[in-house]
Amino acid sequence: MRQDGPAFDFPGLADHVERFRRDGFAHVPGVLTPAEVQRYHRAVGEAVATRKAGDTRAFAEKTPYEQSFLQCEYIWEDFPAVRPLTFHQTVAGLAAALLGAKAVRIWHDQALYKEAGGRETEAHQDHAYWPITQAAAITAWMPLVDVDLDGGCMGYVAGTGEADLDYIDIFRKPGAGKALEAKHAAPTWAPCKAGDVIFHGARTVHMARPNTSGRMRAVHTAIYFADGCTRAARGGHPSVDRDHIAPGARIGGAATPIAWPRAPGDLPEPAPWPDFGEHHRRVAALGVLPRP
Repeated sequence: MRQDGPAFDFPGLADHVERFRRDGFAHVPGVLTPAEVQRYHRAVGEAVATRKAGDTRAFAEKTPYEQSFLQCEYIWEDFPAVRPLTFHQTVAGLAAALLGAKAVRIWHDQALYKEAGGRETEAHQDHAYWPITQAAAITAWMPLVDVDLDGGCMGYVAGTGEADLDYIDIFRKPGAGKALEAKHAAPTWAPCKAGDVIFHGARTVHMARPNTSGRMRAVHTAIYFADGCTRAARGGHPSVDRDHIAPGARIGGAATPIAWPRAPGDLPEPAPWPDFGEHHRRVAALGVLPRP
């Protein structure tokens, strides 16, 4: 779905685009200013603390998947202070440029805070979990603290941006990611600084190291997809179910507004969440999703 998009400029953009198309990921340093990092570290941290306040389980009581990170999705919707980060025009503009898209929409954002002692994030490909027909989607991984090899940094398998798709059940089957690792080359580990952004494609094989640093790994992510993508027949997902997008139809609506280009200061208003039933209420009580 590569298209010529509106003019977007960023230092070294051509090199970042070349690297992304070759490797399936691109580490872009210094995207956020120190003042922005401070502001959004506070905003995302408050969102995570608020969402997780009702989850009083000890670390050992959580599932292996939950021990990989504290996960809070769609926080742009119920925490307005996070919204300018999710719709940051430099971040989303870079995503569009890397995809070669005229415009990108938000699929969802999520905080992924890896606690001290948090286990590894197993190897997987994001596209396997999203009912998007095309692979024209990209994740912007935004560290709000420095993340080194001991702090749970990401690893990416270069050259897998267009790899065959494997569904890895990282949610219920600990160790399942090892089978995917065995199929590919060793990952490139990516230590990074607060304010950097690492972009990876929907099919790029990726993972994260355990956090043995003794510090919280504070990361915000935003998933963008090229405007014009359609819903796949497989699976359900709030990003399409909330707007009643039928299989084969173009994805767009209040749940997936345009992320770039937008006018300065123009931030979308979220739509109310429907009640999807008992599972939604249980997951929302754990802070993963907004409450209906």
